[in-house]
Amino acid sequence: MVIQAVHVPESAEAAITYSAQGAWIMGGGTVVMPLMNSGAAPATELVSLCRAGLDGVEVRDGVARIGAAATLTAVGEHPGLAFLRPALRTIASPTIRNQATVGGNLFVAQPYGDLAVCLLALDATCEIAGPDGRRDAPVADVLTSGVAPGEIVVAVRAALPEPGAWHYHKAMRRRLNSAAIVTVASVTRTADGLVTFSRIALGGVAPRPVRALSAERLLRRRPLTHEVLTEAGAAAHDDIDPFDDAYASAWYRARVLPVHLRRAFLP
Repeated sequence: MVIQAVHVPESAEAAITYSAQGAWIMGGGTVVMPLMNSGAAPATELVSLCRAGLDGVEVRDGVARIGAAATLTAVGEHPGLAFLRPALRTIASPTIRNQATVGGNLFVAQPYGDLAVCLLALDATCEIAGPDGRRDAPVADVLTSGVAPGEIVVAVRAALPEPGAWHYHKAMRRRLNSAAIVTVASVTRTADGLVTFSRIALGGVAPRPVRALSAERLLRRRPLTHEVLTEAGAAAHDDIDPFDDAYASAWYRARVLPVHLRRAFLP
């Protein structure tokens, strides 16, 4: 279809009005514009969030609040979110990161959307605005079901991980600027050498980011050793739904998952 109008509202409420009328929401445009240019998108109107006041990044009292229109570059440059920089630097190129937004990343199909994997591991909450007002929803629900017609994600909130609790690893075909074969992000805490808490998110091994619940259960009250982590990686096969694409086959993704889960904790 041909684009007939591009709206640039200056508030979330105005953006919601256009969205409720059927216009497509656009953050940085890194996904939406290729669809529009190819004629694959069913919409004829776009709503850009670039002036809607949703690009703030704030860290206060151990909690980050990131506006949906904040770019990946802005997130990586914030001193309070330094733990995310290694993950962000593996996403696409600097040019894309200067455009791509946090909110948009939630709706990017795998094997892309690595920040969404991190937000799932952080158990982030999405702030959603719509015609019926505002509500909060777990990022896991948004990744699985999206949002209702007319609604938009305006921000995400997440508690910062404790020092030493954050783990991240991404397997790619190239060192940088490549889609994921397997992405692992985790908040895992230990005491006296044993795991007391673990939340593990995986990317590249299912149509959307998923929790490795089976691996989390296996790690409880056990040490983060090579052998235990290999067991956890094998257990995670129960949580995935791998696929074939130009980067890797479903078989290969499943085969190397235990290796890369282990590398997230023992580089």
